[in-house]
Amino acid sequence: MQVNSFFSKYRLIVLGSVGIIFTSIILFAFAKLAVTPKQSLATPVPQVERGSIVDRNGKPLAVQTNFYHFGVTPKNITDVEEFSSAVAPTLGISKNEIAQLIENAKSNPKTSRFIYIRKKIDQVTYEELRQIIKEKKYTFARFDKIPGRIYPENELASQLIGYMGDDGVGLAGVEYSMQRYLSPVPKSNQGKVEQGKNVYLTIDANLQYKLEKIAKEALETTQGANIMLLAATAKTGEILSYVSLPSVNLNEYSSATIEQTIDRPAITQFEPGSVFKVFSIASAYDENCFRQDELFLCDGIFEKKMTSGEKVKITCLSHHGYLTARGALEMSCNDVTAQITDRLNTETFLAKLRGFGFGQRTGLEVPGETTGSLKGTNDKYWSARSKMTISIGQEVGVSAIQMLEAATYIANKGKGVQLTILSQITDKEGNVEYSHEPVYRQQVIKPETAEYILSCMQTGAEKGIGWRANLEDLSIGVKTGTAQMPDTKNGGYSETDFLSDCLAFFPAEDPEIILYIVIQKAQGIQFASRIVAPVIKESADAIIDHLGMTRGGAASLAHSGKISIHATEKMQLGEKLPDFTGKSKRELLNLLDRTDIHVNITGNGWVVSQEPPPGTKITKDMNIDLYLE
Repeated sequence: MQVNSFFSKYRLIVLGSVGIIFTSIILFAFAKLAVTPKQSLATPVPQVERGSIVDRNGKPLAVQTNFYHFGVTPKNITDVEEFSSAVAPTLGISKNEIAQLIENAKSNPKTSRFIYIRKKIDQVTYEELRQIIKEKKYTFARFDKIPGRIYPENELASQLIGYMGDDGVGLAGVEYSMQRYLSPVPKSNQGKVEQGKNVYLTIDANLQYKLEKIAKEALETTQGANIMLLAATAKTGEILSYVSLPSVNLNEYSSATIEQTIDRPAITQFEPGSVFKVFSIASAYDENCFRQDELFLCDGIFEKKMTSGEKVKITCLSHHGYLTARGALEMSCNDVTAQITDRLNTETFLAKLRGFGFGQRTGLEVPGETTGSLKGTNDKYWSARSKMTISIGQEVGVSAIQMLEAATYIANKGKGVQLTILSQITDKEGNVEYSHEPVYRQQVIKPETAEYILSCMQTGAEKGIGWRANLEDLSIGVKTGTAQMPDTKNGGYSETDFLSDCLAFFPAEDPEIILYIVIQKAQGIQFASRIVAPVIKESADAIIDHLGMTRGGAASLAHSGKISIHATEKMQLGEKLPDFTGKSKRELLNLLDRTDIHVNITGNGWVVSQEPPPGTKITKDMNIDLYLE
């Protein structure tokens, strides 16, 4: 973890520049979202019903609804005080504020024609206000119906799902990247409303909930600044869980902090530390740079005088003595890793790393993905020590999804698979228009190399520093890493801020799942072997149980792929209709037994719309229509 000042300049310039640019972009985007002017000209409403975003099992994560902008023509209001007093209680705005808004608009030619009093009124407020307007015969008032979004799971996978703006256009996450499917451009000659497509994500909402809970507990325990937790199927590249905390309640997006909105797995670049040794050792072994039984002496420091005259020194955390390459991964030895990498041709090493996908985007269906940073020998900041430093996870910038996709090469006998968060796309009737098929990458390492690395990582879990991640009844391979983070205030590298990460495969012999976890700025103990490895174990246990994977000495559990997050509760009705959006058919069944009302359920899945709207007073023999998708 000690950093030589010789190469600190390059690392700080790259990471600092990326950080400044990234922060500027986020601040601009966040400011654009957070500011909603009260005065605006009406804009045409797109004639498209936006499709839903659901998990792999069809559980709603983002569904269509309607909101209303309420506006008036100020110059046509004769009694401002009377109007303000009439609508203020329903709008939740003081009558004085409304009156002042109107008077100011009247005195300004640009705003006297039309202003919005309040935007994004919900259905209940709209119904109450519409009744007032009708009774008072306020002909100068109007409502503009706008497309809206409800996020039934609130914070769940929030940065992945993203957010839709008032104009019906996605501004972040899948809402942005899948805009052309969710809300296609309406045809000019089409009179009816066009239907958007439904986007099925690969994530399992129930598993996502469980892993977010584990991640939240880990964040509290370590008092870290943030945490990333990614889980993917090794053979298909489908991401089952995409955790980034802190997160945002998507139904309250405008009040979120910048930290809550950042999609860290895709856009945050960091130095991964010793986890990167997995790919360095794999590259060297694939080029026959060492034998499996060959011994290397770790005396606590790698030293070499290069032909250029430069001296290279890389320190190790311990004096490990004689180690094989397996032992170097098992004990996370910097000295031996540097010795092995020194034997590998530099251009070949860099080509292997690029083959794993470092220094380029994965192509995951999310906006703003970073390319990371992998310099070449022609880079002005390349030094004699760069190759060995990169081999231990320094002088290289990666993203969490880059690490996850690079791991697919190890899991699939040297042939990677492209990551995806897109399971399928269907039309409103459920007809499948797109279904994910694995996209395999080129062969980067030989099958025997991948098998050897997995075996080394299994040893690391069984008796190495990654032992806290060992599952005992199912084989797992792990590699931990701890890296210093830049000191953004004082320059150099922080003595207190560290990034701690861990990569895992299970079962180790033929991986089905790849798991990668990153915690930044943990307080107190920062070693990943101490604070991240236990989270790997807990998360792996949750995944294994959820998917019904076979454990050694344990019965295999049949699994349908659908598990309720919470115990199903029967719907209870009061004096007014609740908002049924997001409720499952099972939760509604007890309403069918009621004799005082008539409930009609159309479709399957979860409620996406209802009639009458929420807040309507319940009367005897009333009809309630619920539409499910």
